[in-house]
Amino acid sequence: MEISNTLAVGLGLGTVFVGLICLVFICYIMSSVVKFFAKSERPAPAVPQAATPQVVPGAIANKGEFAAAVAVAIAEDLGTDVTGIRIKSIKRL
Repeated sequence: MEISNTLAVGLGLGTVFVGLICLVFICYIMSSVVKFFAKSERPAPAVPQAATPQVVPGAIANKGEFAAAVAVAIAEDLGTDVTGIRIKSIKRL
């Protein structure tokens, strides 16, 4: 007995779609399990954070190092040597 091409294609597509539907249900069940266990856990106590230094918007702490890092990044992107890059100004967008 020979199997026709349409039967083989139909069985293949049917198998794929049944597998995908099973995968969707497995994901749905797993998300329900994760939500259940996430609700049952107690939240961790809040840890007080250390005070961070206030940074003035627009101010760069160390302009020389920042300009060097920008020059190296631009040179790497352009595929040239960093000595060929000259940065005239740096402005925040």
